[in-house]
Amino acid sequence: MKTADRVRSPCVSICALDQNDTCIGCQRTGDEILRWTMMTDEERREVLRKVAERGKKVAI
Repeated sequence: MKTADRVRSPCVSICALDQNDTCIGCQRTGDEILRWTMMTDEERREVLRKVAERGKKVAI
């Protein structure tokens, strides 16, 4: 698989972790950010599902 075909990072270049160790820009945890390059595409999709849920909570 080419690198261009991989699931892309949700990073929006607003990199700061809140008190819950969650990035205020992309909603990933510090651990998810650190492990991103080593994750499979399925693991990345799971993180993106979690990010979407976290984003809903932030918007409320």
